[in-house]
Amino acid sequence: MGASVSASLWLSYLKPMTTNVKIVTIFGGSKCHEGDPEYSDALRVGELLADKGFTICTGGYAGVMEAASRGAHERGGRVIGVTMNQFKSEPNRYLTEKVPSEHFYERLQRLITQSVGYIALRGGMGTVTEISLVWNKLQTHVLDPRPLVLLGDCWPPVVREWQRSLAVSDADVEILRFATSPEEAVGIIKRESRDVIVQEARA
Repeated sequence: MGASVSASLWLSYLKPMTTNVKIVTIFGGSKCHEGDPEYSDALRVGELLADKGFTICTGGYAGVMEAASRGAHERGGRVIGVTMNQFKSEPNRYLTEKVPSEHFYERLQRLITQSVGYIALRGGMGTVTEISLVWNKLQTHVLDPRPLVLLGDCWPPVVREWQRSLAVSDADVEILRFATSPEEAVGIIKRESRDVIVQEARA
């Protein structure tokens, strides 16, 4: 198991390292298992990101979070899990560091604010919530531009339906990046996060 980092020390813990540490947060469902397509994709994403020197950040539990953590851990990468004190489930065993959170919004903020990019795989409403918050922060310039990559064939029809049924514009969708393979997703992250400088969150 990884070391636990006090929630109150999260930003101060990372701030001195923002010049040389590149964190990528991976979102996705907790219900998939080894052998499922999204588990395999998340495992490969973790491997590729670790190979390229990125630190992995996930929600810390099962499914996609476990797979991405495992992939990075098995390549010797640094793996941060932002956990919830209210959850009874044990974090996955591939984390090198755990950051506990008291409530959902605090957890979401920690998953988002210190990352240079994001990759989202198939999941449920928790994953949709995470994507929506990042997307809105990019749309409203609360976050400076950085890549938000939706990996998998499930996302284009979902986004098209949001455009059809909700107030989602073409300009909004242009913020998103779509990928059909882990290699493509990590390529986008590497290319578009190169000049991202993480600053203390403004909101």
